[in-house]
Formats: sequence, structure tokens, C-alpha cells
Amino acid sequence: MVKWATSYYVQPGIILKWVGHLQDLKRSGELSKDLWITSSDNFAAWGGGGSEYHVEDLDKLIHAVDFISMHTYPMHDTHYNPKFWEVPESDIHLSKEKRIDNAMLRAKEYAISQYDSVVAYMKHIGANKPVHIGETGWASKSNGLYGCNGSGATDEYKQALYYRHIRDWTNEKGISCFYFEAFDEKWKDAENSNGSENHFGLINLNGEAKYPLWELVDEGRFKGLVRGGKPITKTYNGQLGRLMNDVMRPSIKLE
Repeated sequence: MVKWATSYYVQPGIILKWVGHLQDLKRSGELSKDLWITSSDNFAAWGGGGSEYHVEDLDKLIHAVDFISMHTYPMHDTHYNPKFWEVPESDIHLSKEKRIDNAMLRAKEYAISQYDSVVAYMKHIGANKPVHIGETGWASKSNGLYGCNGSGATDEYKQALYYRHIRDWTNEKGISCFYFEAFDEKWKDAENSNGSENHFGLINLNGEAKYPLWELVDEGRFKGLVRGGKPITKTYNGQLGRLMNDVMRPSIKLE
């Protein structure tokens, strides 16, 4: 339902019709009453965006679903809405690692603000539904908008910080969250192997756990498991120094 998705945009009224149909099947007993019905979409489309989204059919849809499933992707907005990502003047003289740590804290707060905006709109229209994070994640590689010639957002160090921040926040607040995703998917951007959409996984196509999961490898959590016939090992052979050589600083306008 996001308006910028011109090639596949769907009006809220269409989603409302199908949600209503499924809810009717629950009421008639053709579907289990324990089956929860929703639609999963960008935070803006659930009322967290501008007033152009605040239409009657959306309000009806929010009242009709059993819970709201919203997406938040701060990584994408390091390019499309980068104000939160740019290094403030107060951080200019910090070390590279500290700048990155602070940037990822801002990314966490950015995701929280999108979640809160959906909750606020839901309450504004008199609804009270659970709000679930249906998708969030951070890519580890990009040769486009988020790589070294763009916002400098995509590497395994930043991916790990985002993963930990999101898990800590959602666990603390009791928010259910589908973290996107377990494994890299090379078919997402088949024409560009280094495109960011191919690299949201926490495990790469060689069966190597990326930095967010290194501790789990050390703990033996993957013992006996294989990916493509190979045991789960660590990227960069587990050498943090090698990984940090590929880590990019957040963009800064003043440099």
C-alpha cells in the first residue's frame, strides 16, 4: 500500500475486501477462530506516514485486522531519508568505530520512531491491536546506494549492531519481530550479485555465519548442522581485524 511502489501499488480498499472475506470465513467456522488475519506492509502504509495515507479505507482496515504487521528498514533510508544517518558535528572527532556505533544507535531510534508512529495513528483512530514487526533487517553488502560510493551503510559490523539493537529492543518491549533474514538470497537481484537485496542474510551462500552470529558459532549452536553440505563456520575466518578493514564510516557532509 505504499504510494511509491508504483508498479505494484494496491489500494487499502482491496486489502480491506480480502481481510473482510477471511474474517467472514472465521465467523462462519470455515476458518479457525484462532487464525489471525493481517496484511504486512511498510510502516507508512499503516498510518505512520504522511496525511496522504490517512484515508477511510485504511482506518477500516486497521479495525478489521487482528494485528498490524509493519516493516521498518532504516538501512534504506540511509539513502532516501538520510538526515538521521549523517554524522553530527559533535561526532566528527570520534574514532571510526565510535562514529559507527553512534550511527547505529540512531538507526535503532529511527526504527523505533517508525514503530511508534504506527502505534500512535492506530490509537488516534480508536483501535487497539498488537503491532508486530513483519520485516526488518540490514544488508551486509551493496555496490549501489548503500555501499562505499553511497551512504556507506552495508557491512557485517553494522549489520551485527542493528541485529542486536533490534533484538534487545523488541525483547525488552515484548514486540514480536520477523528479522529478515536467515540466509542470503542470490535471486533477489539476479542481475547484480553484489546488490544489497542479495545480502540481508545472517548466513551467506557458502554456509558462513556473518558477524552477528559469530558468538553462536563459538558456543557450538550450529554443531552438526550443515548448509550445502558444509558445516557453519565464520566469515573472515573469524578475524575481526580483517572484517573491520571492510567497514565503512557513515557519510558526513562536513568532510
